[in-house]
Amino acid sequence: MTRMTRKTGNTRTTGTRGTSTMASEYGLKRHFNGDAARLIGGRIRAVHPGFDVEDYAAEVEERIVGLELKDRVMVLAEGLRTRLPEDYTAAVPILLAILEDELAEGEGMFNTSWFLMPVARFVEEYGLDHPGPSLDAIEEITKRHTGEYAVRPYLEQHYELTMARVARWAVSPSHNVRRLATEGIRSRLPWHRTLTVFVKDPHPVLEILEPLRSDSSEYVRKSVANNLNDISKDHPEVALATALRWLEESPTPETRWIVKHGLRTLVKKGDQQALALLGATGGEHVLVPRLRISPDAVTVGDTLVIDFDIENTDDRRHSIAVDYVVHHVRKNGRSIPKVFKLTTLELGPGEKRRLEKSHPIREVQTRTYYPGEHAVDIQVNGLVRATGHFGLRT
Repeated sequence: MTRMTRKTGNTRTTGTRGTSTMASEYGLKRHFNGDAARLIGGRIRAVHPGFDVEDYAAEVEERIVGLELKDRVMVLAEGLRTRLPEDYTAAVPILLAILEDELAEGEGMFNTSWFLMPVARFVEEYGLDHPGPSLDAIEEITKRHTGEYAVRPYLEQHYELTMARVARWAVSPSHNVRRLATEGIRSRLPWHRTLTVFVKDPHPVLEILEPLRSDSSEYVRKSVANNLNDISKDHPEVALATALRWLEESPTPETRWIVKHGLRTLVKKGDQQALALLGATGGEHVLVPRLRISPDAVTVGDTLVIDFDIENTDDRRHSIAVDYVVHHVRKNGRSIPKVFKLTTLELGPGEKRRLEKSHPIREVQTRTYYPGEHAVDIQVNGLVRATGHFGLRT
């Protein structure tokens, strides 16, 4: 079994997640089982006597078989709904009473408060008829876990009320609440449905991001950058204009970091304006006179070596971003490019350097390998300067 810590007052205690029956499970989903129900149920019983912890755990163990993460979390949330007071406004305070201290900067929610995911889901699913108390609850939950998913149905069904609350969250003294203000309104938040209202018009989102563009918290800055990156996928011109203005009006290291990471998709696509904003110059003057990819053929589990020379043919120094792109063959024989960041460097007039990168061909959950000839591009400031190939056997 895996052990994890959680805060209790000013001390830390250990809790168990996972059971021997889940030994073959993997990923976060394996932790949402009967033991998770006992952990949540035990806390509830301490503030709400009569809560049947073992009955809750037994139901969860029976119902989660074969389910993935979100469905497992929903099973736990449904079990809470049938055991807490029918009146939602009476049930929520019980759940809030089991919350502990606010997470400090850098204290990840999946390390210390992972088990609160069903509590957030409870508010997401059952509180839409009570937006005021629910948004209050989401604010408290996000201090110990996250409310980025729970808030999204409220944006869809109670837009004006929720956006007014989000604007207040953006200036909260709590870094966790400020992060919720930006993360919860991302148009393309992973693991949740797209907020089409912000895909169509990102300006309400940008208004929320304004006071956060040089935030003191790295946790918040990462979310602001991810939000700007989401906007760049649908409105690149808006993202670029915003980034330029931010850099001019807020010339801080924090803002520059946000802009750099917020424009990463445009940079990978070779957008020359984005690259110029980040200080990249002279990609058209840089050549790759030699490229060697070895071995010529690999199998999954092998490592590819990408070895090449890079040369500045101009009479001026240039700042360049060097990436490589692997074109993964799909089942239908077509290929999909994946950009991998390599390095950024300064090249003097006429300077030539040798670069080498080891690239493991390993299985990941988001990619399936198929046999065939794969192309590898060397990209300088978004411009393809050389292409090589390798064969993949299965």
